[in-house]
Amino acid sequence: MRKLSVLLLTGALLLLGAPAAGAADNGSWSVFPATADTATRPYFYLSAAPGATLTDKVTVTNRTGRPLTFRLYAADAYNTPRDGGFAVRAPDEKQRSVGAWAKAGRDRVTVKPHGSVTVPVTVKVPEDAEPGDHPGALVALDERIDPAGAGAVAVGVQKAVGARIYLRVNGPTMPALSVEDVHVEHTQPLVPGTGRSRAVISYTLRNRGNVTLSPKVALRAEGLFGRTLLARDLKRIPSELLPRQEVRLTEEWAGAPQLEWGEITLSATARDTRESAAVTYFALPWLVAVVLLVILAGGGALWIRARRSRHRTA
Repeated sequence: MRKLSVLLLTGALLLLGAPAAGAADNGSWSVFPATADTATRPYFYLSAAPGATLTDKVTVTNRTGRPLTFRLYAADAYNTPRDGGFAVRAPDEKQRSVGAWAKAGRDRVTVKPHGSVTVPVTVKVPEDAEPGDHPGALVALDERIDPAGAGAVAVGVQKAVGARIYLRVNGPTMPALSVEDVHVEHTQPLVPGTGRSRAVISYTLRNRGNVTLSPKVALRAEGLFGRTLLARDLKRIPSELLPRQEVRLTEEWAGAPQLEWGEITLSATARDTRESAAVTYFALPWLVAVVLLVILAGGGALWIRARRSRHRTA
């Protein structure tokens, strides 16, 4: 079995999905648009009309003391489902957007120690290309498979670095964001007041439009009679939610009320779009629930007995 580890940025920034200040670099090699100043153009920022052909150049730099050979390919980008990080398709996956339109002048390059190679890049935008953003990357993949630990199943890791491509096809832009499938799970101690309770709110954040969004999400919980129980701006949000992508996110509410009935609302905002979704919040300690069930059961039994007694008397 083989695992492809695509490092578009340094490891920490890849997990956060945030753009880097400079060229994509993993310490051993880097990939960036050919330019005199990589700080001003760390990625490919392109704009074109449907049917246009764009030309550019990409530079691959070897930072090690031995020659390295890379496979060069263009790939579509997507958000990882768990945290919304910026990721790209593997070379054996179907490319449908900029990954299919962009092509490097050479499929493979060998870069000498501490050297660089610059290769032309051509992007042919189809006549029927949809307007809006088409994110991707120009990837330099080291096809050598490095072992990644021992076990019953051998796993190899291929490493890659890619310069992001931000291509916008001219035409109408339609920002559209939604919050969907909101759920809340509540855990609390058996006996009220003997420990802390917590709630975990999960939801899906979906980009339904054709442009990349930088969403913000606010969480608000209200109890009986509109009392505010919680109000916060959420931090664990993708910095870039790509077109037609979705991500499943969770937020923990430590110290959630142990006895309450209300509503939790999530409000997502981005450029020219705002959507909200809500779910009912109901917290009842187990001990209280058991006592209520016993009372109800006892009351029901007494009512049945009384009814039977009246029936016999009649």
